[in-house]
Amino acid sequence: MKLVETLKNKVLHLLKTWQVREKLCLLWTKIKNTYARIAQKLRPYQRFKNTRAYAKLMAMTEMRRRMTVMLVGVFLLLGLIFAFNQAKTMLIKHFISSAGLPPATVSTTVVQFEEWQPMLSSVGNIRAYRGVELSTGVEGLVEMVPVKSGMDVKEGSLLIKLVDAAEVAQLQSLKAQAELAKVINERDKQQLAIQAISKNVFDTSAADAKSKRALVQQQEALIVKKNLKAPFSGRVGIVTLNPGQYVSPSEKLMTLQTIDPIFIDFTLPQSTVSAINIGQSIALSTDAYKGVIFAGKITAISPKVDLNTRNIQIEALLANPDKKILPGMFANVNIDLGDKVKLLTLPLTAVTYNPYGSTVFIAKKTERLGKDGQPVLEAQQVFVTTGSTRGDQVAITKGLEAGATVVTSGQLKLKNGTPLIINNKVLPANSPNPKPQEN
Repeated sequence: MKLVETLKNKVLHLLKTWQVREKLCLLWTKIKNTYARIAQKLRPYQRFKNTRAYAKLMAMTEMRRRMTVMLVGVFLLLGLIFAFNQAKTMLIKHFISSAGLPPATVSTTVVQFEEWQPMLSSVGNIRAYRGVELSTGVEGLVEMVPVKSGMDVKEGSLLIKLVDAAEVAQLQSLKAQAELAKVINERDKQQLAIQAISKNVFDTSAADAKSKRALVQQQEALIVKKNLKAPFSGRVGIVTLNPGQYVSPSEKLMTLQTIDPIFIDFTLPQSTVSAINIGQSIALSTDAYKGVIFAGKITAISPKVDLNTRNIQIEALLANPDKKILPGMFANVNIDLGDKVKLLTLPLTAVTYNPYGSTVFIAKKTERLGKDGQPVLEAQQVFVTTGSTRGDQVAITKGLEAGATVVTSGQLKLKNGTPLIINNKVLPANSPNPKPQEN
């Protein structure tokens, strides 16, 4: 039994010895391989040791040699940093270019033909058929004001009466003197017939009689000015005069306006002269009476074009029996030109106006399919020619065809090839006759 145990221990010892030996062999092999790789890497350094640069470097003092090595290391580090940044930039550009443009959310509409009434539009000013600021032309105290604010008066109606007692008394005196001068002249005429007086005496009495009559007429005119009457039929403005108030000759006392009928003055570009004629009908609307259209006719066209604006002034006359329209208002004027036509229309927000021309973006289908299995839409910019406008709409005369899908909002973030996401939950205004929203 002892022999067997001894043999067992020797075998185990040999096995352990062989394992250690095998491990040492493996370690030695790894060391040799590592040394070979290091020697391979150090081979350029060995070659560098045989160069003149190495010789010069070693010929330097220790401080200078360290400084040179440090500077070379710094430059190598900066070069590596620059190379890394350039590589990073190139990788980012490559990633962005391979990723493509991000999609943009826009609203769209399908362009279609709509009936369009050709018309000319302008903004005009309402003017009274007759209107004047009244004054007496003489000074004095107000005796009576028989009219009230806003009263309609007839031609010749008394509006203001100034105190004229002194002038009336003076008129009576002048009339008496005129009568006396007339009697004397008649008597001198009879005496001249029998040659009882000279011709010179008769001429003097005749001239005196005429002078006295002229003074009477002058005094009568002064009294007329003391009694201000309506020069025409119309409506009186706001009356602020009171009896006993003193007025001066140039003071504006009240306004008188004839507002039935009433004029409207407006202008149009000189290019429209051939399309307008006297007697042509117009439609007028004001913000004072929303939804109410007043009809009138053109009564005059100015024979001169304004040199500053190149516009021509036009006058139209409207019936105003209810006296709703007042002088000084502004109004929108529309003139219909011919029959209705059909034109392609778009919302005004769909068109981008540039110095080089007007453009729109259309949604064009591509061959690529989206996640929903539908063709991907891309933006494509096209040039268009615009026509007249009405409300929120503009007419397109060239550049589009009916049925095209046009972007109506969100164009600022688009360029050719941008993928589109259509969201028409909120659409821009597209009304031919927009009206202000009531609060």
